[in-house]
Amino acid sequence: MKWRRLPLGPIQTNCYLFSNDAKECLVIDPGGDANKLISILQQQHLKPVAILLTHAHFDHIGAVDEIRNEWKIPVYVHKNEKDWLTNPSLNASQNFMGGAVTVSEADELIKSEGTLTIGSFSLEIYETPGHSPGSVSYYSAEAGLVFSGDALFAGSIGRTDLLDGNHDQLIKSIQDKLLTLPEDTLVLSGHGPETSIEAEMERNPFLNGF
Repeated sequence: MKWRRLPLGPIQTNCYLFSNDAKECLVIDPGGDANKLISILQQQHLKPVAILLTHAHFDHIGAVDEIRNEWKIPVYVHKNEKDWLTNPSLNASQNFMGGAVTVSEADELIKSEGTLTIGSFSLEIYETPGHSPGSVSYYSAEAGLVFSGDALFAGSIGRTDLLDGNHDQLIKSIQDKLLTLPEDTLVLSGHGPETSIEAEMERNPFLNGF
């Protein structure tokens, strides 16, 4: 398995391409710059098979429809944010963009934790709310990595002052779900560089004592 980070959209949110040897890939959080993303996928001869959203804030969804329509693939989002894709007051674009970022409804709703299998890809879904009510993290034991969205960053954690954010809930999500992963697990966040579970346990100022 291979991964590539692509900062995209108005605030350079990390989109990830997670691919196998057959050049199939999952597109995680396509936040914007659809033409650039499509061009990179075509240049790399990658074939997207699904779009996975860690959550539905505007900066993570901007290129969803273009990628979905180009390859006719399903979009996955947690049920708690089912309505956020189509509602700019929920996905925060109304407040931050001075306009509306909306995309079509998701094709598949994540209703619980468990194994998500798409073709040859198998990921464990962990519900990690706090930054938003439907935040999820996708863990690949095979690749030794977790896509943490805006829950956990290198040296920081997600903001909790947006709609339905909850600081205590976020800390609990990180403690109970992410910090229980193997310490050498690579953490691929929604913003900024990659880190590891071990590094965040040792040095993240928000997680002292965990």
